Amino acid sequence: MASIELSIQGMNCGHCVKAVQTAIAAQPGIVSSDVKIGSASVSFDGSLTTREKIAQAVEEEGFKVVAG
Repeated sequence: MASIELSIQGMNCGHCVKAVQTAIAAQPGIVSSDVKIGSASVSFDGSLTTREKIAQAVEEEGFKVVAG
């Protein structure tokens, strides 16, 4: 199992948190996620998904994942 911390720009309310949480949860292999305004901690099965795929799902919701 792998874990990542994402720094996310553009989140400013509970609806943003829910959108990011839903996008992450929809990815295959997600074990758990803790999403807060501006960040997400994600545990996942690295044989089923990658940091890049998770970040892409967040960005498809209209947010910016920044290197951190």
